[in-house]
Amino acid sequence: MPGSGFAAQCDPDHVDLRWQGGKARFAIELADDFEERARGLMFRESMPRFSGMLFVYPKPASVAFWMKNTLIPLDMIFLDETGTVSAIHEQAIPGDLTPIPGGDGVLAVLEVNGGLVRKLGIPLGAQMRHPDFAATKAIWPCE
Repeated sequence: MPGSGFAAQCDPDHVDLRWQGGKARFAIELADDFEERARGLMFRESMPRFSGMLFVYPKPASVAFWMKNTLIPLDMIFLDETGTVSAIHEQAIPGDLTPIPGGDGVLAVLEVNGGLVRKLGIPLGAQMRHPDFAATKAIWPCE
């Protein structure tokens, strides 16, 4: 399946996810400063299937998202500082201003096309690999 192969090493333009019985790889855009996180995926009319945006925060925090000016449904995958999936919100509704909380201790959020989390079977507890997860805390560190 496209999007399911892993490279030998991490690269900043991709994230790898693994869980019991599955894996996935997404090409990502990185949103790691205030302006990029605020803009996110607003005004995009489409996104390639195995693509997404990785929001990375300076330190773990309580975060919430909304869908203001977002035109496509999204699945949100919330991750702690170890790269473990701590919360998932599926099929966020385009344009909805209702806050979508990810909980406490969130270091990163991966947004992908709505419906992919269910289709791929990505569960809570899945692990992500990306250079932005410090090797000292990452459950699945980069090589």
